[in-house]
Amino acid sequence: MTSLNRPVRLNRWLLAVFGVLLVAAGVFAFATHMRWLRVLDPGAPLVPGTALPPTWVLYVVAGGAVVLGLLCLRWLLAQLVRRPKTHSWRYETDPDRGRTEMAADAAVVPFTEELRASEGVHAARATLAGSRAEPALALVVTVEQDGDPRRIRERLTEETLPRLRQALDLDELPVTIEFRFSTARGARTH
Repeated sequence: MTSLNRPVRLNRWLLAVFGVLLVAAGVFAFATHMRWLRVLDPGAPLVPGTALPPTWVLYVVAGGAVVLGLLCLRWLLAQLVRRPKTHSWRYETDPDRGRTEMAADAAVVPFTEELRASEGVHAARATLAGSRAEPALALVVTVEQDGDPRRIRERLTEETLPRLRQALDLDELPVTIEFRFSTARGARTH
């Protein structure tokens, strides 16, 4: 089964590399400023001479900046897409008579609506990822301030998830649940 949060490894690796580079640059600049390192002369110009570099150097720098900018934009867009990849599921009992296809996202809409109607749940989001042979369900449940995550989890495991497995004709459905807490209070009766 693939990871349900695909960009997390890349993010951690890139953040670690950038962090080490920035710390090293900061230590180098501080040590040079305090004259603990005598690598650079404080009175010397930063670059030798005042003449412009050849034109091709400017084009290479501009091209590199564009590529770096596009890579950073791609990285930013990857942060917005935190949902696992979904597929269309095929139900084929008799291929001669045709087949039935169902979008995996459409399968969890009633499940999500039922979960949102549960006591103590402020919001819910579900993603059914993987193929029919290797399904995975990722849930993000936002609990109201006075909601009880234990009761919500019990209701999920005892009532809601078994109905979803039955509707999808699955024996097993691996689930990851992320609970978030809201500042909203549930409806109260006086």
